[in-house]
Amino acid sequence: MIIGIEGQRLFRRKKHGMDMVALELIRNLQQIDHENEYVLFIKPDADEMVLTETSNFRIVRLEGGFYPLWEQVALPKAAKTAGCRLLHCTSNTAPVNTRIPLIVTLHDIIYMESSYLRIMQGTGSPYQKFGNVYRKMVVPRIVRESRKIITVSHFEKNRIGEFFGMQGDPRLTAVYNGVSEHFKPVTDAGELARVREKYHLPARYFFFLGNTDPKKNTKGTLKAYSDFLKQTGSDIRLVMLDYDRAELDKLLEEIGDKYLIERIVLTGYVVNTDLPAIYGQCEVFLYPSLRESFGIPMLEAMACGVPVITSNTSSMPEVAGDAACIIDPFNPAEITNALVTITGDPLLKSRLAGKGIERAAQFSWKAMAENVLKIYNETGRDL
Repeated sequence: MIIGIEGQRLFRRKKHGMDMVALELIRNLQQIDHENEYVLFIKPDADEMVLTETSNFRIVRLEGGFYPLWEQVALPKAAKTAGCRLLHCTSNTAPVNTRIPLIVTLHDIIYMESSYLRIMQGTGSPYQKFGNVYRKMVVPRIVRESRKIITVSHFEKNRIGEFFGMQGDPRLTAVYNGVSEHFKPVTDAGELARVREKYHLPARYFFFLGNTDPKKNTKGTLKAYSDFLKQTGSDIRLVMLDYDRAELDKLLEEIGDKYLIERIVLTGYVVNTDLPAIYGQCEVFLYPSLRESFGIPMLEAMACGVPVITSNTSSMPEVAGDAACIIDPFNPAEITNALVTITGDPLLKSRLAGKGIERAAQFSWKAMAENVLKIYNETGRDL
């Protein structure tokens, strides 16, 4: 059976969460499936060495302009030409006019929810806003037409089922994401020093993957960190990955603490293979999102042996289990209290770190790929 996999953004240098999920799916399928044939449809870009062809995996570098045109016009045409019997679209959207049976990974439907849209008003980049409009147009149709819909947690499966009236629909299934094997405690002193120097890491720091998406709760996290410093007089700084300085200045002015910028380190873009050394040297990893469909970064941090603070909302308690400090992300005081408690209790810090390593070990990309392969084969037999 010829299976097409959409991986439009896999060759871009700055990959995001959905890109990494698709990349790990393909890499693990290459290890476990030598029966089916695969055609990978990817837009040419700067990082083409991230994937290589094998005997049954062929890469089609597919031009096509802006991503809706690429997805709606170029992709279905190329999949038909390649003779695909199934087409798996990996990042929430898919062509709405194709006769090739579709499997779609619907990571979340956050952009469909009225509560999130209210939060988004007046915020988010133009690209994020356009993406939300595009998904709102496309997703309801592909939900109706797909042969199988894969999502990444039971929370999100239930949410999708409720929203689209699909409770009990056998087409909808949850397959957990995994943690890459390079996320583990780093013991090489030279590697730790290299990463510390490369990203100008301070001696002690909290690590936070904030961005301009309101669901990441960047404003609330900054408020909590500011209050932590005021309460404790601590010298622990805050390291933020790939965040714009102007956007940060704006948020700090909103919370009335623009001078906090002196305590924050902005790393710029971080290569994925450098992340374990950044996670592993932090005091606490902060993941107090308002809404997530899964939460790969908190598992990455757990695998690296650091305590995690995360939220009591959406999928995060499901994924974290009892291996994280769970807080209400809408209440910055709870985040502050968690930081004070963990940094002041070495035994709690050590216990959370140990539980985190055990919890992260329960999630693997190989298991994810095995489950997806089973879906491919079952769907193919039913055609």
